[in-house]
Amino acid sequence: MENKANHSIACSVQQCMHHCGDQNYCTLDCISVGTHEVNPTAVQCTDCESFRLK
Repeated sequence: MENKANHSIACSVQQCMHHCGDQNYCTLDCISVGTHEVNPTAVQCTDCESFRLK
């Protein structure tokens, strides 16, 4: 199955199995975004919960 870039989800994490090869996009239809903080106040506090290691 060929992975197709979802141009609505930009992504530069090449270590993720959902990354679209030579394009900086995700191949999923949607992703889940969460946090590891009680009170997130910065971008570093958020996480892509759809990440899967290649």
